[in-house]
Amino acid sequence: MRVLICIPCLMTGGTEILTLNLVHSLVHGGHDVTTACYFEYSDDMVQRYKKAGSKVVLCSKDGIRTGGIKGIMFLFVHLRMVLKMCKPDIVHVQYMAPGAIPIILLKLLGVKTIVATVHTAADIYPSLKLVHFIQRYCVKVWTCITQRAEESFFGTSQLYTTDTILKKHNHFTIYNSLPYGMQSESSKFQVQSFRKLMTIGVVSRLEHIKGMDLVIPAFAKVKQSNPEIDLIIVGDGSLKDLMQHQAIDLKCSESVRFVGRQPQEELNKWYRQMDVVLMPSRSEGFGLTAIEAMANGCVVVASNVGGLPEIVEDGRVGLLHANESVDDIVEKVNVLFDDEQMYVQMKEYTQVYVQQYSFKNFSELFNDLYKKI
Repeated sequence: MRVLICIPCLMTGGTEILTLNLVHSLVHGGHDVTTACYFEYSDDMVQRYKKAGSKVVLCSKDGIRTGGIKGIMFLFVHLRMVLKMCKPDIVHVQYMAPGAIPIILLKLLGVKTIVATVHTAADIYPSLKLVHFIQRYCVKVWTCITQRAEESFFGTSQLYTTDTILKKHNHFTIYNSLPYGMQSESSKFQVQSFRKLMTIGVVSRLEHIKGMDLVIPAFAKVKQSNPEIDLIIVGDGSLKDLMQHQAIDLKCSESVRFVGRQPQEELNKWYRQMDVVLMPSRSEGFGLTAIEAMANGCVVVASNVGGLPEIVEDGRVGLLHANESVDDIVEKVNVLFDDEQMYVQMKEYTQVYVQQYSFKNFSELFNDLYKKI
């Protein structure tokens, strides 16, 4: 089948990485894939999509986002152009943004089969009336990335399996997966003996929504009772300067390494230097970093928000902390320092647990779904 994937931007975020997984899956399934990006893009990500086997159409050549009535007309004109060019059998809309307008425009342009995937929970929408209208009248299948997210939209949830029977209109959960090419190291992984000298890590955009302003204060408090620990920060963003100043003010800068944004292919190398990975997000649809960390044997300490409680099984592969609470982050990290048995058991179980998020499972489910459609 000819598949058109529509996405607002092709930058370096988790949504783009997980949509790239979809591209790999559909290409492997024998589908002809075109990706249409409405607004911002990075040349690197565009090349990755092309390398995966997708044609890429950039609606805004200069990568500038247009809003308001002009933005709607911009999307209408460019979506019509892309539809004429690739004549898709299915259009798969990622992220339902901006404001579900692309789904409505695609329906008005005569697209009969639309699949929508949302990468957030419903709490970002002031009203769900439009969502429910679109799910009932515009799309064939609506997929969510966690059951908690699906329940927040529709009040019920159902994991999609190869035994699932489609109805006229459907909503399911299909979990995201490890990035294509990133495998769990279970066959090679051996738990090292417990050690007090532990490295804490962060792999994230350095932004307020990711809770990055909480990381250095929490680390500084943990370091008071564990003076030899280090912190590795992988990523970049608007809070980098603040975090660097926090490290200086709290007298822990010599133990903090800012290594910047790293290519996806290099992340395994950094995860393997970490023992505990912090995810103090204020909002998180799924938590790609969590499964990447677990695939590399890291124990995750994450906030109890969004999809994280579903992905980070509290007490088995990680610990959940109260949202916004530096003190609770510190308490959970100290538990791992103080309880050798818990730490080692969690570290061992990550390798088994993360198998459910394999790319193979993800690819099989989406190709089965497309076959049924």
